[in-house]
Amino acid sequence: MSDTEPRFLRSNAILEPLVDRFYAWLHTVAPVQGSMNLAFLQVPLLESYLENPQVHIAAVNNPELRGGYFVGIEEARKDEVADLLAAIKRDRADMLAFAKAIIEGADLVRESANGFDLTPLYPKLPSILNGMVELAYDAGNQASLHFMEPVVYKSSMFDERRQSVQLSLEDGVERPFILATPRLPGPKVLDLDMPFRHPGLEALVKARVQPTTAGQLREALELDASQAVFLDRLLDTKPSLSPDRHIESGGRVRYFGHACLVMQTAQAAIITDAFISADNTHGDRYTLDDLPDFIDLVLITHGHQDHIVLETLLQLRGRLGAVVVPRSSKGSIVDPSLGAYLRSMNLPVIEVDEFDEVPFPGGKVTATPFLGEHSDLDIRSKSTYWVELAGKNIFVGADSSGIDPVLYRHIRNHLGKADMAFLGMECDGAPLTWLYQAILTVTVSKKMSKSRKLSGSNAEQAAAIMTELGSDEAYIYAMGEESWQGHVMATTYNEDTYQIKQIEEFLTWCKDRNITAEHLFNKREWRWS
Repeated sequence: MSDTEPRFLRSNAILEPLVDRFYAWLHTVAPVQGSMNLAFLQVPLLESYLENPQVHIAAVNNPELRGGYFVGIEEARKDEVADLLAAIKRDRADMLAFAKAIIEGADLVRESANGFDLTPLYPKLPSILNGMVELAYDAGNQASLHFMEPVVYKSSMFDERRQSVQLSLEDGVERPFILATPRLPGPKVLDLDMPFRHPGLEALVKARVQPTTAGQLREALELDASQAVFLDRLLDTKPSLSPDRHIESGGRVRYFGHACLVMQTAQAAIITDAFISADNTHGDRYTLDDLPDFIDLVLITHGHQDHIVLETLLQLRGRLGAVVVPRSSKGSIVDPSLGAYLRSMNLPVIEVDEFDEVPFPGGKVTATPFLGEHSDLDIRSKSTYWVELAGKNIFVGADSSGIDPVLYRHIRNHLGKADMAFLGMECDGAPLTWLYQAILTVTVSKKMSKSRKLSGSNAEQAAAIMTELGSDEAYIYAMGEESWQGHVMATTYNEDTYQIKQIEEFLTWCKDRNITAEHLFNKREWRWS
């Protein structure tokens, strides 16, 4: 392939962001949560695998254990896993010590804070925490440890040398579950040791829509000769962009799967919870090929790994106006800042609180409240959105729950009637410890964990949301049923599954009231003039 002829990034090129070879998401990248996940989840997981690889491999191949914390690497590569574990213990010793100190500091506050002056506790904190935390009481006289998160990002606890990307071509084979199995090198992947903010990655992904040359990309990515050979596999002589990715008038909403919507006018494009397939060989889904060339805003509803998908966001580098994220409570272990996370990789960010407004050409986004779904943890970095576009009011509800439907009455009183409402109904979600165990500073019983689930609305709650919003159209997203999401979602449903039964009940409720309603799957389009 010539170094000077125009080239484009192939449609099915994927980019997996990694930290210490584990798939990168909020809780593995943000330094406080990343240290705790490394120490209390990933290191023990690798140790468990090395003790008995066959148990892990058998579990990965057992459909009933899908989504469990098991390493799906063949036993023949056991030595590579041992090398990875040794490297983590050697090179991330400060992060592992930091995680241990967080637990010690939290224990100190829990045991010693008795409503009196907290000043005497500061000298007793583990020294590694000094200058990074503040001790404070809440209005109920309960003390806790608060992190100065921007300071931690500037410390050695945030080490970009952990970061790398693994480039490959989508082959239709489900990738290993992202929360459990590290990505090892191999002949079908190109590993690049570089931070996520590296300008070469932006040059690469912009080649989906703008021609470049192999020579320019090799220089931008700082590739050696062997890496350059693999790069050629990722490039093509023509773009694979869909001819109908833009519209000339009116409004359009396209459902891209899971909670991802692309809303368009001739002047603007908005994406919610961008999670997009790179495989255009099936024709049953919209893919990266179908995105408009420029995206004004990406709206992120919350920090779960299926809603703020770094893999997709990195594919949009250089072609988006801003990523809109809900503001965190600042300093809480369970509520890392989405803004700090994305800014660390040079993505443009707008942080919003409830009822903040963000204009875009010809329209406006209003951040609206998000209720529940986070296992009763005090997490503020979550938001639903109200999008005013081409004469329609569109409510993007994501996984917000209807446990207190009066909330949605307040939204309607402030913003009016919703024309379209998009909701999640994962009403029997995973227990608390499935996602949060590594960042809890006290042990939670199994019974307690199962009582606090990552659940959205059931049929009754979804109906209450619709009643309060007054919307004539309700759309329930597919909750991970789409085939290309298995490595992230690891969910399995059938017609008798409780969640599916609840969706059917809700659809019947809507039909009885002449409300247009649908359980979305794979792709859908709405157009209006």
